[in-house]
Amino acid sequence: MEYVIRRVRAEEWAQARDLRLAALQDPLAPIAFYESHEQAVAQPDSFWQERTQAAAAGVDVVQFVAQAPDGRWDGTVSVLVEHEGESRIGKPAPVEQTHVVGVFVRGEARGSGLAEALFRAALEWSWDRQSPPVERVRLLFHSDNTRAAALYRKVGFVPSGDTAPVPDDEMALEYEIRR
Repeated sequence: MEYVIRRVRAEEWAQARDLRLAALQDPLAPIAFYESHEQAVAQPDSFWQERTQAAAAGVDVVQFVAQAPDGRWDGTVSVLVEHEGESRIGKPAPVEQTHVVGVFVRGEARGSGLAEALFRAALEWSWDRQSPPVERVRLLFHSDNTRAAALYRKVGFVPSGDTAPVPDDEMALEYEIRR
């Protein structure tokens, strides 16, 4: 099946919400995401509209989706911009960087190369930033999430040697790719 990997559009907030809710029902969701299904489903439509609008604008966050020929979204990844000294999750950024979050591929699409394609889009977007240029791309994951660790190594991330002070997740490990 051929997928189109593209940026989310602001008017697609309902699809973005539905895919996020599906991700939060994955068996690994409690160690993969910093939000529960119950928290997300309680959010009003305005929350999802604003979140998707910001991701569509692509200034401080961008979201990519994998769209099947029938229109179904089978995967997503988001990228947060972290300026030197700022922190969105974990410790302050030592350099200009981006932070990959919200990685999800539906179970039936796993093993198809879809996750790698989503990462290619996220990394290309990160490395193409010019104002200021990104020096590294990082991500955090729970040390028990071996499925995630295998994927991250496959797409080029390596351990930074750091753990990350993430609220409610003392087992968070940091991986990075440097330019």
